[in-house]
Amino acid sequence: MSQLKVLQNNMAKPESKQVLMREQNPQVRIKNFKEVSLGYCEEEAIKEAKRCIQCKNPLCRKGCPVAIDIPGFIGFIAEGDFKSAIKKMKETNALPAVCGRVCPQEEQCQKVCVLSKLGDPVAIGRLERFIADWEAKQNQPEKIFKVAKSGKQVAIVGGGPAGLTAAGELAKIGHRVKIFEALHKIGGVLVYGIPEFRLPKTILDREVAYIQSLGVEIETSFVVGRTRTIDELLTEFDALFVGTGAGLPWFMGIEGENHNGVYSANEYLTRVNLMKAYRFPEYDTPVPKGENVAVIGGGNVAMDSVRTALRLGAKKAMVIYRRSLLEMPARQEEVEHAQQEGVIFETLTLPLKYYGDEKGQLKQIECLRMELGQPDSSGRRRPIPIAGSNFMIAADVVVVAIGNSPNPLIAATTPDIKIGKKGNILIDIETGKTSKVGVFAGGDIVSGADTVISAMGAGKKSALAIDDYLRTGFW
Repeated sequence: MSQLKVLQNNMAKPESKQVLMREQNPQVRIKNFKEVSLGYCEEEAIKEAKRCIQCKNPLCRKGCPVAIDIPGFIGFIAEGDFKSAIKKMKETNALPAVCGRVCPQEEQCQKVCVLSKLGDPVAIGRLERFIADWEAKQNQPEKIFKVAKSGKQVAIVGGGPAGLTAAGELAKIGHRVKIFEALHKIGGVLVYGIPEFRLPKTILDREVAYIQSLGVEIETSFVVGRTRTIDELLTEFDALFVGTGAGLPWFMGIEGENHNGVYSANEYLTRVNLMKAYRFPEYDTPVPKGENVAVIGGGNVAMDSVRTALRLGAKKAMVIYRRSLLEMPARQEEVEHAQQEGVIFETLTLPLKYYGDEKGQLKQIECLRMELGQPDSSGRRRPIPIAGSNFMIAADVVVVAIGNSPNPLIAATTPDIKIGKKGNILIDIETGKTSKVGVFAGGDIVSGADTVISAMGAGKKSALAIDDYLRTGFW
């Protein structure tokens, strides 16, 4: 008998709707960079946790890339035992406050929740965020138990979600771990790519401090491939994990991309998030504050960019996307937040050319209307141009958010690591092993741009394989 049938036959029917999470009013939040979602209070968290039916075969856990014991930590929340809940969470996830905010739970753990057949799935992400924030308010982080040191040393190249996760897992086992980060601040895409209103930097700093409390060392402003190569690091370390992400932005290659006012999402968001340009002149990094801002693309990075433009004062902020809203890959919650905030969606629209004035400043975008045909290899309906449907859109700032590739520096300075056609490192998918003995890799440097939790899952899997390699010496 299915878990759903057992529920229907033996239990009182749980609430069909999730406990809603309070948010800033849209008209207020577009004028600040404070967090949009305000989180659960204790009573709300307990009420939502009690919706969980504690499945004997928890599909939600199988849907989680880092295999969090989801029924376990939720069961403790339902009992009001928050201390045990966060301890259970941190057995498998060192970044719960991050995951609870930015992971696409609706496509992973919540998607397979049994309750979704009766109504809303359990709000797993909101409960994860709640328990991480509860711990922070206690100002008594979980005690770190010391483990015997292995005597082995592991270098982590890149301090993003994959690298942080691998580092935390390896340190808990007893290895000496050191992260080498190219930027001046640790966090990777979490610090340069995700806006303050979705992931406050104080939250990230808290999570990084926990990783450091495990004994992980961190060195910033260290560019592997320039400061030292992979081969040079391997003379000091017994194994190495590459988690440098995918930071090389794509452009469309259309006429006029060299006009002033055309930016990659990487540059635009890095200026605002990492360099704190939204607090100019307190921080001296300038940022383009256009009146008519167009963001090209339909993913989460596009939503982050266009919602940032609104908060910087754009009178009109729009998303230009070649498919319809139904095919848009961004999280539904982010699309809904953008709509609430007044973002204009120019769907079924393809940019063709950028036009500027005599000084080279962007003024207009020539676009083409599209229609949808049959599904392509992505499973989404293919956009087809409509001949003669050209039209113009006024824009003085364009942010191109159509994807990224891995930076080629590692490949260029490590010739014996095999690289794929798109510049990604080729690995054994089960272990993260590269073609170079002692070197593992995971996250966006392998998969291309993907989710935070997928990168964390890759980091965790590689950490286990690295430990096995260090113990056995077998490659």
